[in-house]
Amino acid sequence: MGRVIKLIDAVLFLFFLLIAIVVPLFDTQICLPQEYYPKALVDLSSWYSNEYGDYLIVEKPNFFVGLVWLELFVIWPLSIVNLFGLLSAKSWFNTTCLIYGASVTTSMVAILSELIRSSKASEKLLMVYYPFLGLSVLAVLRGLLPASCKTAVISKRPVPARKKRA
Repeated sequence: MGRVIKLIDAVLFLFFLLIAIVVPLFDTQICLPQEYYPKALVDLSSWYSNEYGDYLIVEKPNFFVGLVWLELFVIWPLSIVNLFGLLSAKSWFNTTCLIYGASVTTSMVAILSELIRSSKASEKLLMVYYPFLGLSVLAVLRGLLPASCKTAVISKRPVPARKKRA
């Protein structure tokens, strides 16, 4: 079980790192003026939306812009906190991982239901969003797993008596 948790943690580490980098550089271009970004990042974002036919980025529907704001103020900070918690083995990592996973899963269900119900989404575009749903479910499952698989070692040595002070 310990190896499985370590594998899950490694996958989630890469996922949290990706989110920590992508959100401020690319996703926020949807809700903030593009004058704030270098031309190379704007060009890369427009290439992605043209290459994959991501009409949500081009049309900017209200629900999607709201989800990007949620991502900026909740999901992005949680990804940074989870990176720290994962690297330093904090006891609260499971809780923040569960919160993160539930939030991203909810967002991905809304986005994927829009993509599937519309006739505009291609298989190529859906294959971009599906991994995020899978990784968010993985984060929920990691949040439900025990913090550590190590069992507490109980010493057989007696606890030394404390000397009383006069």
